[in-house]
Amino acid sequence: MTLARPPHRGRTIAGLGLSAILVTGTVAPPASAEPVPASASAGQETGLDREALRRSLDSVHEAGMYGAYSAVRDGGAKWLGAAGVADVRTRRPVHPRMVHRVGSITKTFTAVAILQQVGRGRVELDAPVARYLPGLLPDDLGRRTTVRMLLNHTSGIGDYVAGAFPSLVQASPQSLDEHRFRRISPPELVRFALEAPRTGEPGQVWSYSNANYVIAGLLLEKVTGTGAEAYITRHVIHAAGLRDTSFPRTPVIPGPHSKAYEALYGYIDPPRDYSVYDMSWASTAGAVVSTMEDLNRFYRELLGGGLLAPAQLAQMRTTVPVTDAEGNVVMNYGLGIYAQDLPCGRFWGHDGAVFGMGTVSLSSQDGGRQLSLGFNLMKYQRLDANGYPQPHAIDYAMGSHFMQALCGPSAATAKGSRPPVLLPTQQVLVKR
Repeated sequence: MTLARPPHRGRTIAGLGLSAILVTGTVAPPASAEPVPASASAGQETGLDREALRRSLDSVHEAGMYGAYSAVRDGGAKWLGAAGVADVRTRRPVHPRMVHRVGSITKTFTAVAILQQVGRGRVELDAPVARYLPGLLPDDLGRRTTVRMLLNHTSGIGDYVAGAFPSLVQASPQSLDEHRFRRISPPELVRFALEAPRTGEPGQVWSYSNANYVIAGLLLEKVTGTGAEAYITRHVIHAAGLRDTSFPRTPVIPGPHSKAYEALYGYIDPPRDYSVYDMSWASTAGAVVSTMEDLNRFYRELLGGGLLAPAQLAQMRTTVPVTDAEGNVVMNYGLGIYAQDLPCGRFWGHDGAVFGMGTVSLSSQDGGRQLSLGFNLMKYQRLDANGYPQPHAIDYAMGSHFMQALCGPSAATAKGSRPPVLLPTQQVLVKR
């Protein structure tokens, strides 16, 4: 399946309002950047090189990221680190346990809740959405779109971000500023999505859409008789033993947190803080806040079988390929979780991007080796003449930190290799 190129620059910007899926690809660093080797090992190394982790996270800040915080685990060993500032005006430093908007990592939580209902026999993955939500989608679409297609983004339903924030299509932050305290309901988000161009026929192609998970949240409410956020909180967040993870009830992030700086590819200069924001627009697609330690615990519990029965966990890890503009497979997407292959093995997780905050969380298949990284400046890249974001020094530095955290010390010493660069697939990852 081929990821379509955005038709124009405005569409590129609008499409990244909620979740830009960060993936790794080997892209040559710019000529001015010193090459940092990635990895030549066939497997993860045991142990954590704490000093190397600290240096690589410091490099993310030195490359231009305002602030970043990281949690790394290898079995029983863990490392927590932070680099940079949480507030560019006061120079208040970041710290590793800051509460953070994790954006589309919320999708994993929502998918777990749906799969729990599958295990209880209340939902069938290959049943049409119309069985559970008659009338929400146009008749033909509701009958042809299955629950599985929502969870693996093959429904063909467009996104709602441009409808909710129309100024983004003109590369303007006006909508973001006007709607800081606007409440928007899930049915209204679905209406915006249905007004957007379809990306394909049901089951035809993979195309990321936040609307899929808003619809999944409505379906969860229908089959449980409980509000989706309340259900997820009780049966997923609390069941996983997470202490600092929640759906906030107000526009303020609960607990110690960073500011959230949005640059909009240079159209907001200097970057503006959006840390106080009504996140109803993200709903069950992206409204969760968490800490990096909590995210590691969540994925460890999930992959270890603590939240789903083996049959449902196997369904979650049944993937469809995601390809770039040249047809190269850049990752494989399951049901609210994706698989990313690194030189040292396969890792599972998700990422999230909201206005001003980004997060990536990856775990080895058994949950033994983990990294969760949060950062507080978004869309810091610049666009080329065709509207494509160009890799920034921050992207290379993050790639090096990921390799150090997940593949071990040799990731920073292997010769003849390059670090991965982290870029959103919605921006289309082009290999050079």
